[in-house]
This record gives sequence, C-alpha cells and structure tokens, in this order.
Amino acid sequence: GGGGGRADYGGALMPGEGDAIAAFVQKNMRIPRRGEVGWQSDEIEKLETSGFVMSGSRPKRMKAIRIRQENQIYSAEEKRALALITFEEKQQAENKLINDFRDQLKERQRKQRNADAATGGAPKEG
Repeated sequence: GGGGGRADYGGALMPGEGDAIAAFVQKNMRIPRRGEVGWQSDEIEKLETSGFVMSGSRPKRMKAIRIRQENQIYSAEEKRALALITFEEKQQAENKLINDFRDQLKERQRKQRNADAATGGAPKEG
C-alpha cells in the first residue's frame, strides 16, 4: 500500500489516474477510454454511429495498455477489499475473545462470591 491512505495501483499510470479509474471500478461503471473522458456513453455512441472513431477504440497497443492498467486497478482494489475483510474478521475474532474472557471473569467472580458467602465472607489466606 501507498502512504497517507492512498492505494498503490502499480506503475505505468499518470498521477491520479489510478484513483480516477478506481472510482469507476468502485461504482461498478465502465472505465472510459482515452478520448472518452468527459463524454457520456450515449454521446460516444452517437459520435461513433455518425462515423467518428474514438482514439481509445482504435489501436491494438492502446487497448493492451488500457487492459493492463485496468487489471492493475482491479487487483489493487481486490487487495484493498480483501484487507478490509481480513481486518473485519480479525475484529470479530478479537471481540469474541474479549467476550469469552469477560464471561470467564464473571463466572469466576460469581463462584468467588458464592464461596465467600458459604464461608461467611472471611478472606482466604495464602
């Protein structure tokens, strides 16, 4: 992970590009290609049907780069989600342990009170 709470999406990304792509991933939206940022998907569709070729949908090399970048983001987001799940599972396990100790302590205190009541409340020596 990166410093300051920012995710580490790997290399070959422009500053802020990983966070921007991750925002689309988190919202379960299609990641816009180069040249499509700022356009709505229906606007892009109208442009393409009228004959325009979007720069992000033409060259194979760009597609390969985009897929690799998207995979970097997906794997970083998966790691982040997995870390969150692991953290929550650890919290639940700790809470169960604390509750078990609390129950043991209450039971021990109850037995001690019963024993004190049976012996007249005299403190034990030793």
